[in-house]
Amino acid sequence: MLPAFRRAVLHQTIMEPSNRPIGVFDSGVGGLTVAQAIRQILPGERIVYFGDTAHLPYGDKSEEAIRGYSRKITEFLLGYDAKLVLVACNSASASAYEELLTEYGDRVIILDVINPVVEYCSSRSFSRLGVIGTKRTISSGTYEKKLHEAAPSTAIASLATPLLVPMIEEGFIFDDISNAIVRTYLSDPRLNNIDALILGCTHYPIIRNQISKFFNFNVEVVDSARIVAVRLREVLEKQNLVNRGEAGEDLFFVSDYTDYFEKIARMFFESSINLRKADIWS
Repeated sequence: MLPAFRRAVLHQTIMEPSNRPIGVFDSGVGGLTVAQAIRQILPGERIVYFGDTAHLPYGDKSEEAIRGYSRKITEFLLGYDAKLVLVACNSASASAYEELLTEYGDRVIILDVINPVVEYCSSRSFSRLGVIGTKRTISSGTYEKKLHEAAPSTAIASLATPLLVPMIEEGFIFDDISNAIVRTYLSDPRLNNIDALILGCTHYPIIRNQISKFFNFNVEVVDSARIVAVRLREVLEKQNLVNRGEAGEDLFFVSDYTDYFEKIARMFFESSINLRKADIWS
């Protein structure tokens, strides 16, 4: 059977102009890693990004709460006439993707960040694969289930690493605090002898070098950002929705303003950004 994200694409006929924006959402700055990869691979696309900083982190929220947030944000992005909505959050992908696909799949293309990574890993010859993510992502068992189906001979070791998201959101990167937290988590015996490690949270690529260094660069660190961006390009090409003209202005929304979000966004996009606060919950 085709993966869910491919079934969604095959069952949709999108006729609207290609210059409509791509909607991207995450609980905070993590999805910016994917948005940056989209910008590099698809320079003609306009991005409307929503960071739900008011409810950060999603990893310790209930599945019901995450689904509610995800529906509301999807509706917000549809208000900007998004041609595609990317759930750039592993917790939301694990908890809400299928529901979003059912509810909005006849109106817009919906993609997640888990299925493309599973497909990538299943195409490799990994004997033992590690997965780190938030409590919600790991407890959902989504990666384990999908990987066992796609690559039944690969052993999977999953580990919740809940302190990494707030650590990154608070700006503790490449310092003694972050090094100690990363070392404590990755020293867990469950991750012994892995061939590759899936970064099961879009925040984690921000500290990819720290993670790679812990393993002396001997373990492949699977960063979903570029994998997902490549899949997104394939989907738009199939639907003839790639914008071949000039990109319009990207828009960045947060549900609660933080200086750090703007700092990271400027770092990724290397220019001034149009950052706005949007209270979509009241």
